[in-house]
Amino acid sequence: MIRFALRGLLGRKLRTALTAIGVVLGVALVSGTYVLTDSISSAFDSIFTENYKNTDAAITGKSPFEFNQESDATPPPFDQSLLATVQGLPEVGVAGGGVFGQAQLIGRDGKAVVFGGAPNLGFSVDPDRPEFNTLALVSGAWPASGEVVIDTQTASKKGFRTGDTIGVQARGPIQRMRISGLVEFGQVSSIGGATLAGFDLPTAQGLFDKDGKLDQILVARKDGTSEQQLLDAIGKVLPEGTQVRSADDQAVEDAKGTSGFLDFFRTFLLVFAGIALFVGSFVIANSLSITIAQRTREFATLRTLGASRRQVLGSVVLEALVTGLVAAVAGLFLGLGIATGLFKIFDSIGLTLPNNGLVFRTRTIVVGLAVGVLVTLVASLRPAWRATRVPPIAAVREGATLAPSRFHRFRPVGAALLALAGVALVVVGLFVDGLSTTTVLSSLGAGVLLIFIGIALFSSRLVRPLAALSDPVARWSVLILTVLAWPFFSLPYWLLRRGFWGPGTAGSRSAGLVLGAVLNPVLLVIVTLMAVRRRVSSWEPEWPADFPGVLTDRPATRIGGQNSRRDPHRTASTAAALMIGLALVTLVATLGAGIIKPFEDAVDRIFSGDYAITAQNNFSPLSPKVAEAVAATPGVEAISSVRSGQAQAFGEAIAITGVDTQAPAVLTLDWKNGSQAVLGELGADGAVVDGAYADQHKLQVGSTFPMQTVGGRTLTLTVRGIFTPPPGGSPFGKVTISTTAFDANNPQPQNLYTFVSLQGGVTAANTHALDQALASFPNAKAQTREQFKDAQSNGIKSLLNVLYVLLALSVLVSLFGIVNTLVLTVFERTRELGMLRAIGLTRGQVKRMIRQESVMTALIGAVIGIVLGLGLASLLAARLDEVSFTVPGGQLVIFAVVSVVVGIFAAIWPARRAAKLNPLEALQYE
Repeated sequence: MIRFALRGLLGRKLRTALTAIGVVLGVALVSGTYVLTDSISSAFDSIFTENYKNTDAAITGKSPFEFNQESDATPPPFDQSLLATVQGLPEVGVAGGGVFGQAQLIGRDGKAVVFGGAPNLGFSVDPDRPEFNTLALVSGAWPASGEVVIDTQTASKKGFRTGDTIGVQARGPIQRMRISGLVEFGQVSSIGGATLAGFDLPTAQGLFDKDGKLDQILVARKDGTSEQQLLDAIGKVLPEGTQVRSADDQAVEDAKGTSGFLDFFRTFLLVFAGIALFVGSFVIANSLSITIAQRTREFATLRTLGASRRQVLGSVVLEALVTGLVAAVAGLFLGLGIATGLFKIFDSIGLTLPNNGLVFRTRTIVVGLAVGVLVTLVASLRPAWRATRVPPIAAVREGATLAPSRFHRFRPVGAALLALAGVALVVVGLFVDGLSTTTVLSSLGAGVLLIFIGIALFSSRLVRPLAALSDPVARWSVLILTVLAWPFFSLPYWLLRRGFWGPGTAGSRSAGLVLGAVLNPVLLVIVTLMAVRRRVSSWEPEWPADFPGVLTDRPATRIGGQNSRRDPHRTASTAAALMIGLALVTLVATLGAGIIKPFEDAVDRIFSGDYAITAQNNFSPLSPKVAEAVAATPGVEAISSVRSGQAQAFGEAIAITGVDTQAPAVLTLDWKNGSQAVLGELGADGAVVDGAYADQHKLQVGSTFPMQTVGGRTLTLTVRGIFTPPPGGSPFGKVTISTTAFDANNPQPQNLYTFVSLQGGVTAANTHALDQALASFPNAKAQTREQFKDAQSNGIKSLLNVLYVLLALSVLVSLFGIVNTLVLTVFERTRELGMLRAIGLTRGQVKRMIRQESVMTALIGAVIGIVLGLGLASLLAARLDEVSFTVPGGQLVIFAVVSVVVGIFAAIWPARRAAKLNPLEALQYE
């Protein structure tokens, strides 16, 4: 039976390859995810290891509380005098101190140099301590006072050389500095899109407002001193607000943020790999079911010759295992290409990631092979079990089919119960309070899985009514798309064919060749290759000679519609793969629209000024000096900035904000208790809290509570007002204090946003005046309210585009599923097609028949998927205050059109195969 199974696979290479494509793509995304994240992790590890080469201990500032992982807050700097104290310890061999921060390089065009959303790193370098220097000097010299070294990537892309002058902006206005040299970061081949700027220590301290301060001291122990002895000696002289760690521990601490991000990133991508595999399992199960139905007489003959049901089961399972193993191996290596592509995709949306070469670990191989084989095996169990039920008598009956099982009549009820159980799990995960995050995610994942399976099983009951509705829609959709495509594809193809092989004079053939190439030069390459291989010598021109037939040919499309209704279970199974992909795409699109709309409404409700001042990348904080420059602009009536930072209250780290006395003029809040005037009257101990935080800690106007700041002081704050943030969010943290109190307790205050009102409102003159005021701060920009909304929502739209790209893989799998089903049905209907050709059906009509069936199947999947996606989105919107249920009508129309296009593309190859059948040979097909 093993030899029989393997010969069967080799005898059906095409069908086996099409069946395996879902597993190949799913495993490719799993492999690509692991390769991508392992490569990024390896690059980060190299960066952090390089940071602490030749280092035994690192001294840093210490915050009085643990920052939130999602925060980019850093501990406060410490006094520079500590360096001399540490250097004087007998256990210390060498010690060096430094500072770091954000330093924006300014290009020759006066704009900030930004590569994606990567950071712009600035730090001090000490040529006298080469053992601690992570930079390698490529050309020039190390910086003196007022000079800078920059990375070779920036220099190459922006046309800078040693000796040129470049602009640098840190916490103050732009400064012009001479480039003393070009550097690279150690042995790391790529640090993503980050820009590097190195300065001598006094220059760096001035740029980052850290005069007399240090962010870090690196220490190397003296010979004969153990690491622990060094740490103990340093620990005895450390002042309050500082800490010492070993180099390895400090590298781990620095990597915490990236490790958390990579764990989330890996899980995020693996979810989409799971979706592709889930869709692929439908393709495999459907393909095997069709193949087994076509091999009824073959299995019956085996049973007649003495094969047991167990042997037949083993034969089918073995075929599935071999298919899964081969597909998994192919997917593993395709994953290398996927990883490279993902690097480029994330780079295109501004998430430029470090890369030190692709990493292909043993774990990736084991997981990829295991997942591919298991998914194929599980998907094959039901078809394999059906194969064992073929009775031996079927071997002598032509056209024998498998009888339905005794449980078949319970399928609709079971499918409905399965879907309802999934809905119940989703409702529990969304609306039951007190559940852990793991429980919520598990409940949601299991619920959505059951919903998809239940709907897929039940959808066979929906095929006939949906087919009746989609029949005219499919016919007119194909007609419209065909007419639109005719001038760009079919007409050029016909002209090019005429140019190569058509009748007439050489001049007419040359004219056809030239005109066809002008209309569609891509087709020129394709037809040339076909001419070389003589693949189209028997081609029957359907365009434009057969063009009127598309408009009037009802019999072919009617037969295609009947074919889709002939076997509802097969049509439903084929459509289910596309249904899952479009349901998730619809869910993402609806949630995206539901997030953007509340955000825009929130901006309109809160932002009562004329302009907003933000960073060029829309999210980085800005120095308060930017707002000071804007405040000096003629015509400014009111200007207020929102500071952002971290603090600790009620035992947890929270986001806090600071506002000044002019806030009531440009910001409007929905007050639960208090009034607009409160924002400008917070003083040294007043606070405004949001409603949810007040309810959580039972705070009322007049309540007092302690809050610990990053500077180590504990403030006793009095609640002066409680506001209700709009569903789309607000720029305020859980607690808002005055700018005076904020700056007194945060050594490096920064503005998240600055809002401005000017005389005359938004005018070209006011916009120009603000641009002039910001000329010394190229990293900042002025935006109107509408521009601000668009810029802030662009981040959401970029994320949605990434989700669409990842979900497109599941749609691609479903495309191959439709292709596979159509190819298998062409084999199954060979004699039927031969009969139709014998009674006069043309090749063009055969193609239209197959095309109609494909498009109707795709439309059925699209309708169910879009409705299901909207239903899931409504449940999430009902639970999440930040999301409103907004139907993206335009995008849904695009999804429907895409489903038609998927159906048309899926039918191209099967239709050509069907049209090429020889009627006489087809009538004799067994």
